[in-house]
Amino acid sequence: MIRVLIADKFERAGVDGLKDLGCEVIERPDTTADELPALIKEIEPKILVVRSKKVTEPTLAAGGRLGLVIRAGAGVDTIDVKAASRLGIFVANCPGKNAVAVAELVMGLLLSCDRRIPDQVADLRAGQWRKGEYAKARGLMGRTLGIVGLGQIGREVSRRAHAFGMNVAVWSRQLTVEEAKRIGVVYCETPLEVARISDAVTLNVAATPETAHLVNAEFLAAMKPGAYLINTSRGTVVDEAALAEAIRSKGIRAGLDVYQNEPAGSAGTFDSELAKLPGVYGTHHIGASTDEAQLAIAHSVVRIVEEYVNTGRALHCINQLARSSATHVLAVRHQNKPGVLAHVFQALLDAEINVEEVENLAYHGAEAACARIHVTGAPTEAAIAQMKQTNPNIISVDLLPV
Repeated sequence: MIRVLIADKFERAGVDGLKDLGCEVIERPDTTADELPALIKEIEPKILVVRSKKVTEPTLAAGGRLGLVIRAGAGVDTIDVKAASRLGIFVANCPGKNAVAVAELVMGLLLSCDRRIPDQVADLRAGQWRKGEYAKARGLMGRTLGIVGLGQIGREVSRRAHAFGMNVAVWSRQLTVEEAKRIGVVYCETPLEVARISDAVTLNVAATPETAHLVNAEFLAAMKPGAYLINTSRGTVVDEAALAEAIRSKGIRAGLDVYQNEPAGSAGTFDSELAKLPGVYGTHHIGASTDEAQLAIAHSVVRIVEEYVNTGRALHCINQLARSSATHVLAVRHQNKPGVLAHVFQALLDAEINVEEVENLAYHGAEAACARIHVTGAPTEAAIAQMKQTNPNIISVDLLPV
């Protein structure tokens, strides 16, 4: 029985789905990141499911049976992917399942910046009526929304911005001029071009070394005075000190769902000078936190586990090598008998040639099969001849370049 540890809050439908697959499901949503290594060592799960909890190298190394970590969400920046790859552990995520939820929040933060809705709520609760102050807003229709990053979330934001009558300008590494024309957006060559021409900018990129402080002093200087900046991606994408200065000096307003130093748990103290500034409208990193999104993510997790249990493969795996270092493919046709491939692997070991990937396909009737073995070097003609001569169940051996 496959043991699954769920170390964060998770939809009941997902728990039931995992149990229907025959998995033993252990739920420990209140476990802290620091407590997770000891829990992994105690429980020895085959699969770990997390949502926002950090998964460090000590956690990954704590369990000898752990083979798959699933992030019940889109990003994987909370998981030490390099350590997982080194330890032979798959890391998978659930891309696109929270796209609509995040896009809806982007529009809510955009409206908050334009109509100052949170400020109005605070005044009303304090018993103040300030219609004269708040009866001033630019409105969104006819304005330009800049989108930095056109993945699934960015596309959902674009659709909603168009519904509001906004023009949309986009920079994305994958976007082409032709695709921009097809979906009705303005193509921008750089993020700075988006900043210059937009009345509001929303950030929808992954947290990577390349996107760290993508929004910096230069980016903010390029934005129009009084423009709006929306960030629902990751706190590392924005230089918060530079943003604070832009808010003070040029009237930038910001709608933020993410921050550089967020509390690790679901509750705690949060002392952010940026969040306290007038003109900053914040939420608590809840972009994906809708019932619709969490149910979709739960179903996605179940599908990932089902594939892994049945085939050993991980859907949406983000640390599978895109291209191996193999230089040749050894195609071995053979009688489908025990020990044939062991014989071939021994010959490769003797030649100090590493095997990168193996695929063994049986012919109809399963009497014969063909193994395609991706190797890091070319066996000599003598070694190939030796393989065939010393094992009568090998029909042929062909060496092909990758």
